[in-house]
Amino acid sequence: MPPVHDAAQTGFSRQAQTYTQGRPTYPVALSSWLQQTLMIDRQTRVIDLGAGTGKFTRLLQPLTDRLIAVEPIDAMRQEFAKSVPGIEVLAGTAQAMPLSAASADVVLCAQAFHWFADAQALAQIHRVLTPGGRLGLVWNVRDESVDWVAAITRIITPYEGDTPRFHTGQWRDAFDGSGFTAPEPTSFDHTHVGSAETVIMDRFLSVSFIASLPPAEKAEVTQQLRELIQTHPALRGQASIAFPYQTQAYLCHRLG
Repeated sequence: MPPVHDAAQTGFSRQAQTYTQGRPTYPVALSSWLQQTLMIDRQTRVIDLGAGTGKFTRLLQPLTDRLIAVEPIDAMRQEFAKSVPGIEVLAGTAQAMPLSAASADVVLCAQAFHWFADAQALAQIHRVLTPGGRLGLVWNVRDESVDWVAAITRIITPYEGDTPRFHTGQWRDAFDGSGFTAPEPTSFDHTHVGSAETVIMDRFLSVSFIASLPPAEKAEVTQQLRELIQTHPALRGQASIAFPYQTQAYLCHRLG
């Protein structure tokens, strides 16, 4: 398989279980978008590309009987097998999917497309889709209008380096009009409710470039996050926290 970015390979391998615990699910309204906008029904052939531990796959599972996942990282596939038994998960990357041409009606990438947003990946997605096929891109995006959410971003951003990220918008550069229509956006409000340990500590210690840090730097991030939880009025002493997100969903149609 083509190489996976070091931050993803190292970070997600180390923190696959924490990723499962700490990452938010998806809003209920997204199921309607998948059915109405991406036109998924029980017979639709769907590929969950970059499926990770299966968080998004579980949302897709009730919608279609013809679902396959693709994930390059061994540790994530192992967690996937525990979380989504009965769904086939293949070892592969976006640039080298082990699937035949025109084998899917829909390809979906949740929390993943920014990792492989290049011409080679889009050519592969184009190859496995049937004429008239659909590509869906989904991200849960932190609502940084909330001050303590913005504070978390300030804590982790210095460690980002060259890690591909949704917020840079660079993933859009892959769409040059030749293989797919421009991404059509839809947005949903979403909230991840749970303990601070789950929605903040597990969530952000499983961020690829944080999980891959040397121990001393990771300990510094851990300390800063715990200090925020212990001192911010909206977080201090709270048994349950509602972490605000915007779920951004995009539709692209296969051309040709």
